[in-house]
Amino acid sequence: VGSFCTSLWQCYFEYSTPKILVIRSFKVGTLNRFTQALVIAYIIGYVCVLKKGYQDTDTVLSSVTTKVKGIALTNTSDLGLRIWDVADYVIPPQEENSFFVLTNLIITLNQTQSRCPESNSTGFYCTSDRDCRVGLRDTRGNGVQTGKCVNYSADVKTCEVWAWCPLEMDAEPPVPPMLGDAENFTVLIKNSIRYPKFNFNKRNILPHVNTSYLEHCVFNRITDPDCPIFRLKDMVTEAEEDFQTMAVHGGVMGVQISWECNLDMPSSWCVPKYTFRRLDNKDPVNNVAPGYNFRFAKYYKNGDNQETRTLIKGFGIRFDVMVFGQAGKFNIVPTLVNIGAGLALLGLVSLIRLHWTYFYKAPF
Repeated sequence: VGSFCTSLWQCYFEYSTPKILVIRSFKVGTLNRFTQALVIAYIIGYVCVLKKGYQDTDTVLSSVTTKVKGIALTNTSDLGLRIWDVADYVIPPQEENSFFVLTNLIITLNQTQSRCPESNSTGFYCTSDRDCRVGLRDTRGNGVQTGKCVNYSADVKTCEVWAWCPLEMDAEPPVPPMLGDAENFTVLIKNSIRYPKFNFNKRNILPHVNTSYLEHCVFNRITDPDCPIFRLKDMVTEAEEDFQTMAVHGGVMGVQISWECNLDMPSSWCVPKYTFRRLDNKDPVNNVAPGYNFRFAKYYKNGDNQETRTLIKGFGIRFDVMVFGQAGKFNIVPTLVNIGAGLALLGLVSLIRLHWTYFYKAPF
């Protein structure tokens, strides 16, 4: 028992060091230093400089509001000379992180709830009343069938429907677009961002931008890169699209705002970067149901107190504002973790050296 305790006592206070073997070999020495240099270059160049492994990171929180301005003038046989302002062509007035601008339209005037022949494009043809069903409602149709077969034209008969008559004309949108002047409209995009982990807030109306500058500036990558007011045509052009062509059937544009911020640097270095691209499909082969459109109506009462409406099939461009970003700031924890990982990689150098020594039998 005494000898066991003595041995245990001696083991407890022992200190050992690894034995160092010096290998005098040009091949092994070169491989050793080359591998060490690679590891050090990886730690400094990739981990620290490129990936900023010494920083803690946070993702952006964002809010976006928009305000469109512009005036358009049209002169048509249906509407005559007409001015369109922001209350007419921005539908709805506010959306979440997006806005829609009306660029083209098909108008059906003076509709009332009455009876009229179903459109021939729906396929409800008939030769007698037996071909029509009273009360039939079909998603392809425009109303409720009355059970009568009536003349649609001199040569065609269709089932009569109770609907908003006259029915909407099934036609292609006008070319050029009715509101082609929309290319000169401008939009003010106000974007506020926050990185909660670092208690950092900023907005895209930068501190040096004053009211007088904001009243006259329009975004330009060379002359006015900090202006938050954008001309619609410029946004579409940067996406390599033609505004007048896109305005005929409508479409969807993406406005991307990127906030990549290094908070170890002055806050003035944290500025937004804007890019634009078309989001909807414009494949010339698969071009069924192209663009972007929807219907809305404006309701009135005529002199007989009868409800009437003007139906508008609106085509336009929807702009979706998407905000991305990441911020980084020095933190001791990720710094120590990455340094430790780098030191562990340096330990691999000795294993590679031993493999080289014994595999290739390099001289000691």
